[in-house]
Amino acid sequence: MLGVRRAGRAGRVVAAVAAAALLGGAVAGCGEGGDAGSDAGSSASAVVRTSPIADRLATLPAAVDGTKVVVGRSGAPRTVQVLVDPRCGACAKFEAAGGETLLKLADEGQVRIEYLLASFLDQGGASGSVKAVNALRASVDAGKFAEYHAAVFASQPKGRFTDELLLRIAERVPGLRGEAFDRAVAEGTHTGWVAGAEKGFEATGMQGTPAVLLDGKPVGAKDGSMFDAAGFARTLKDAGVGV
Repeated sequence: MLGVRRAGRAGRVVAAVAAAALLGGAVAGCGEGGDAGSDAGSSASAVVRTSPIADRLATLPAAVDGTKVVVGRSGAPRTVQVLVDPRCGACAKFEAAGGETLLKLADEGQVRIEYLLASFLDQGGASGSVKAVNALRASVDAGKFAEYHAAVFASQPKGRFTDELLLRIAERVPGLRGEAFDRAVAEGTHTGWVAGAEKGFEATGMQGTPAVLLDGKPVGAKDGSMFDAAGFARTLKDAGVGV
């Protein structure tokens, strides 16, 4: 399933262009009232996981650039944009496959990744996407974004993200928990930035998540390769990334 952004306060579902291409029109959105569950209780029993390449991610630099988080080493020859909402089930599947492929390329210095962190699934306050993006923004200040980002998607709950769950996930990222990070999570320090990040996502013109844009054009959606690590590596190579 692929996340679908709802347009306006009326909550009208807008079909994702990339999703339609991928699924032949059989789009089952994880929008408000759908996959983004509102059962806070189920989050308490969520299994916390880390990335299988956490050791590599721990050394990846990340910085805030306006409403984006940029991951990768200076001088990387290509830049790709990744559009995800923390509570989109399809985004979690992407991050475990194509997303990991991109991070490996970033670690090798072959690509920089611009993350546009959406929170449209939080319309109505149901999913905790805003809380998750706020915590992700705080992890940049702690120098732990890449590792925490991967752990957040790997630990996506059946219910909504809560402060308690986000802190439990942070415990699995060495050096992340601390007074500044914990306070940012508890107080929602970066919610203003989160709102700007959502507007940045909307400005791309994409109607759903996940999406990967290379030179402004989606890659890996039409053929479904973004959900297969090896397949996405081939797709990127064909596009001149990671050659």
